[in-house]
Amino acid sequence: MTAIPTPASATAVAEATSGTTPSSDIHDKLGRRGKQGPSRAGDAARALSSPWASVVAVILAIVWTVPTLGLLITSFREPRAIQRSGWWTAFTNPGGFTLDNYRQALSSDGELAMGQYFLNSMVITIPAVLLPLLLASLAAYAFAWIEFPGRNWLFVLVFALQIVPLQVALVPLMQMYVKTGLIGTFWTVWLSHTAFSLPLAIFLLHNFMREIPRSLIEAARVDGAGHVRTFFQVLMPLIVPALASFAIFQFLWVWNDLLVALIFMNSPEVRPLTVYIADLAGTRGSAWYLLSAGAFISMIVPVVVFLSMQRYFVRGLLAGGLKG
Repeated sequence: MTAIPTPASATAVAEATSGTTPSSDIHDKLGRRGKQGPSRAGDAARALSSPWASVVAVILAIVWTVPTLGLLITSFREPRAIQRSGWWTAFTNPGGFTLDNYRQALSSDGELAMGQYFLNSMVITIPAVLLPLLLASLAAYAFAWIEFPGRNWLFVLVFALQIVPLQVALVPLMQMYVKTGLIGTFWTVWLSHTAFSLPLAIFLLHNFMREIPRSLIEAARVDGAGHVRTFFQVLMPLIVPALASFAIFQFLWVWNDLLVALIFMNSPEVRPLTVYIADLAGTRGSAWYLLSAGAFISMIVPVVVFLSMQRYFVRGLLAGGLKG
């Protein structure tokens, strides 16, 4: 005899054969999963935006700013006040401030005036920024959107050149410049800084260009645009944040460089501002207090460049991280 299934057993059999669970259980599980999923990301976001995180950020900002503030106050203090007390006493015992440190730092009692060194730094830095940007952007476009034999291997080789230390290349470059007669000219620092920065620039710009949709490049080609027109009219406006980000890094690096300029620029007429500031400590050791004034004079241009291009810098850092 066969047993007649009851309504309760029929429901159990139907659930077992269909592999489903009652709707209440399903909603409970989905609710638990929905709570577990976003909770981790939410906890991280709340931790970063919590008041304690803001307090830590403010403390770190103060720690980084205090040395710069001390250097700024020292640059305006009299030499006698600097020798008697620390810069922090200026808050409790104000006085003894003067502009003579800046006047002496800007004076021309040496071979050249500081303004000439400042102009030399501008002449060195601007081409040393524009040359690698132009060459790296063209090379990055070729690696990203032009098919040619050995492209991947060549890109790996360019990427590997980043590990070559700058100091290793100084002696071969010096020999090459002496043979070609370029030593002591601006070409030495232009070519040196361009060569040292190209691997990193090509790598960064290549990764940025690969984030651009292929359909945009194909649409330009369908309209009859060649590689030159595609690069300058289609890609160039889109990679401005990446170019600005690298330009800031390169500008700060070249402007603050002392090693390359000191080795390749053997003539005072072409040496940059960093060499002049180093001479303030070397040839005028008794006037070491002028270093703080000279340091702030050299910081004016990098600060202006960074503040004026900050929005492009942030966009360049965030570009490629989000897609929408």
